[in-house]
Amino acid sequence: MSPSIDDLDRQLISLLRANGRESVVNLASRLGVTRATVNARLDRLIENGVIVGFSVRVRDPAEVSALRAIMLLAVEGRNTREVIRSLRGVPEIAALHTTNGRWDLVAEMSCESLAAFDQALGVIRGIEGIRYSETSILLSSATA
Repeated sequence: MSPSIDDLDRQLISLLRANGRESVVNLASRLGVTRATVNARLDRLIENGVIVGFSVRVRDPAEVSALRAIMLLAVEGRNTREVIRSLRGVPEIAALHTTNGRWDLVAEMSCESLAAFDQALGVIRGIEGIRYSETSILLSSATA
């Protein structure tokens, strides 16, 4: 049986996701409850395994200046293995995933500049077996 959580628990978890170091006093104030209530909720959520830990998120300074994008690729026929082999040789591809639906592959890209990004797109689109592609530049990241 999974532990039950209510709206107050969900709000508390949401606040902790935004700032895992938020003080109990501030959490209680923002939720409109007492510190004892927040402490009891935290203890219960930890004890029941809903909250499994607290962590710190850090931003890689190199990542801030990098241009990141997602490229969706459709492959001709049954050439997926050959296309994947070719894509593995493109250093701007940080990760490559197979998928279902309209697109066959999803490439996560990271480039130093717009010019490097444009050049990488040209290389990727020139790979034999790629039918068509769609690329979206990632503007910002939202955390859960």
